[in-house]
Amino acid sequence: MPFLEQLVEFIGNHPFLFLALAVILGLLAYNLIVGSRGSLDPLQATEMINHRDALVIDVRPAADFTKGHIINALNIPINGFKNQLGTLTKHKGKPIIVNCRSGSQSAMACNHLRKAGFEEVFNLRGGIMAWESASLPLTRKKR
Repeated sequence: MPFLEQLVEFIGNHPFLFLALAVILGLLAYNLIVGSRGSLDPLQATEMINHRDALVIDVRPAADFTKGHIINALNIPINGFKNQLGTLTKHKGKPIIVNCRSGSQSAMACNHLRKAGFEEVFNLRGGIMAWESASLPLTRKKR
C-alpha cells in the first residue's frame, strides 16, 4: 500500500493544496447535482412551450433581445429583474422558462423567481446559444 502512504504524506505536507482540491471537487459535485435541477435543454423547453403553454422570459438586454428571441418571449433584462417581479404574478400558475445568452444570468433570475414563490421555474440550459445550436427559430417581432 505505498500509494496510500504517499497520499497521507502528500496531504500532511500540503494541507492547503488538498483543502483547495476538496473544495473544488465539492463545488463541482454541487453544480452537477443542484445545477441541473430545474433546467431544460432546448428541445425540452420547446415541448413545454407547445404542450403546457410555458411563459418564456428573456433576461438579456433589450438590444440583444431585438436582434432575435424565442417566439412570444417576454423581455425583462436582468439588471432590473427583481423590480419587475410584480408584473409576473399573473403567471404564477404556469411554467416559466428563463433564458439569457448562455444560461448563467437566467439561473440567477430563476432563483429570484423561486424566492418570490414561483414554483415551476426552469432555466434554459445553454441559453439562446443552445437554442440556436439546436436550429430552433428566433423572431424579431415584439410580443
